Amino acid sequence: MREAVLFNCGIHALTMEESVSAVEGFVSEKGMRRAVFLNAGKFAGMEKNPALAEAVRKADLRLADGQSVVWACRFLGQPVPERVAGIDLMGRVLEVGAKKGFSFFFLGAREGVVKKTVDACKEKYPGIRVAGYRNGYFSPEEEDGVAETIRGSGADILFVAITSPRKELFVEKYLAKMRVPFAMGVGGSFDVVAGVTVRAPVFMQKMGLEWFFRFLQEPRKLWRRYLFGNVFFILKTFKYRLARGRGK
Repeated sequence: MREAVLFNCGIHALTMEESVSAVEGFVSEKGMRRAVFLNAGKFAGMEKNPALAEAVRKADLRLADGQSVVWACRFLGQPVPERVAGIDLMGRVLEVGAKKGFSFFFLGAREGVVKKTVDACKEKYPGIRVAGYRNGYFSPEEEDGVAETIRGSGADILFVAITSPRKELFVEKYLAKMRVPFAMGVGGSFDVVAGVTVRAPVFMQKMGLEWFFRFLQEPRKLWRRYLFGNVFFILKTFKYRLARGRGK
């Protein structure tokens, strides 16, 4: 697969349809693969957390979730064709999986939210096979049991809607134990699917302002993440551009 490189991290330069095809291949091969999604906040987290950085760089599929990542790659001469947001890929994979008979496990969010997510997916994607679901509230001591439950479900695809870096570290640590052909983190997607939060309008998504729409819904929770994450990302992008210019 084609790759761009941003801040010493490879990003697969794939379209949405190419990403869906890659996931189909992973499931068909019955290997144990995982995807991560990169945005400004994720890069800021990687800077502070070496374990997260390693988990991201070792992932089998690394996609540009944030429009800012797409722009930065192009600015630095490492273009990717388009943004592939986790929530959008999740929807496409559910659509394809319902037709092909893939089974899904939903992990994350509050109990009521994950249940509403499952119900909404069953309604939207007729014929979908749900192997199981579980809320995302469990202690480190319970992780092994959660992994066993997912393994016992026989799921083909695992969606993980818990916060970063916990989701990346959990999936990397337990993927072999869970024996799921494909796993991907989906952030706050369950809240959107369940109707708890509203996604930004398409024009804001295309303008790279989806983060701002989310901030307006939960300012107290998100102000620090977006302020420091976005400033860090912008400064680092220009630093790399300047360093490349000096090198030339």
